[in-house]
Amino acid sequence: MSLTFNQGSLRRSTYDAGVDAAQWPDIASLPPGGLRAKIARGLFERLATRLELQILLPNGRNIGGGDASAPVMQLVRPGAIYRRIGKGGLIGFGEAYMAGDWTADDLTQVLTIFCRRMSTLVPPPLQRLRDIAVHRHPHTEKGTAENARRNISRHYDLSNDLFTLFLDETMTYSSALFGPGDGSIEMAAVAGWDELAEAQRHKVDRLLDAAGVTAGSRVLEIGTGWGELSLRAAARGATVRSITLSEEQRSLALARVAAAGLSDRVSIDLCDYRAAEGIYDAVVSVEMIEAVGYDFWPTYFGTLDRLLAPGGRVGLQAITMPHDRMLASRDTYTWIHKYVFPGGLIPSVASVEQSVADHTSLRVVERHAFGLHYADTLRLWRERFASRSVEVDALGFDETFRKMWTFYLSYSEAGFRSRYLDVYQFVFEKGRPDA
Repeated sequence: MSLTFNQGSLRRSTYDAGVDAAQWPDIASLPPGGLRAKIARGLFERLATRLELQILLPNGRNIGGGDASAPVMQLVRPGAIYRRIGKGGLIGFGEAYMAGDWTADDLTQVLTIFCRRMSTLVPPPLQRLRDIAVHRHPHTEKGTAENARRNISRHYDLSNDLFTLFLDETMTYSSALFGPGDGSIEMAAVAGWDELAEAQRHKVDRLLDAAGVTAGSRVLEIGTGWGELSLRAAARGATVRSITLSEEQRSLALARVAAAGLSDRVSIDLCDYRAAEGIYDAVVSVEMIEAVGYDFWPTYFGTLDRLLAPGGRVGLQAITMPHDRMLASRDTYTWIHKYVFPGGLIPSVASVEQSVADHTSLRVVERHAFGLHYADTLRLWRERFASRSVEVDALGFDETFRKMWTFYLSYSEAGFRSRYLDVYQFVFEKGRPDA
């Protein structure tokens, strides 16, 4: 498996982190030290005193604000951490974990505590320097029609076998909805692996119900995944066209559709959402908007409007973040962008509903939040992935990849545990001309 993540040509010093330098050049080497590293150290040590963590130096001294009962973050190579943060900010923080510069017995718990401080990780006076300090999205990763397929392929075409190792039998890669509950803050979804597949089906069925999908419905799905939503819509008697930019996903989804005997009701095409044609009674899209990108939200929502028949409904599942944080970070290039999901942006509820109001004839008729259910979905994926390390290695992914993927799953779970992130099912309706 050949994956190379590189950014910039700044002179670096190498050190022994046991990492494949050809595959992971920014992990196998260190950026220069100097003033940036000194500033990073000062900021980190100041923040550490405000975190309910034990942050242990190699000599055992705790620089964190937590007592002996608090979760432990072990700094293995503090100097390397400060150099990485000095150059890359939170990108460097994640890269330091991948390099083994710091570790944690309970990574998710440590990251959850950081996430609770997300809006204040950088002191307010320095936040005013964001425009000159943060990394910007590479032009090659903007969500244009030319770039979108490459962005999608970098994640979803890694290997169907990899995703099979930690997803449930439905091969659903989005938040499940456990039980009949409303997903409120008071209701945490405490669930086990055996419940996950049923919870994924429950999530899909709820969205299809909300979008009015019944026998005879003409349905467009934007973002196929591995086919579960198409299968369940077709089983209701709907005719489904699903579009994706992932060749790997399309291949497995088509095989699943054929195995279910539903090929006469489901077509799956490699197609950008902007190029979709036709008129549909329902348009559904599950956690695809996050890949669209801020500049293209008007086009995306305008496309939903264009494709929907009068009286039809859109069912949209989307991860969301606080509106003020979305505005502050919308141009920031992050660790997630560099290593997991290139391009895109998590929207806020306000930005979704404002885009619908400004660029479509649709109206919002329902919103349903269940973010804590995503935290448990991610926990189950993370635990399953950790238990399958031998199989991951056999697929050709090395230890650095496993650390990267573990950090991604834990970081995402922490976002929902801390309630910094949420997930919603939105329903939009298109009025009839005579209404």
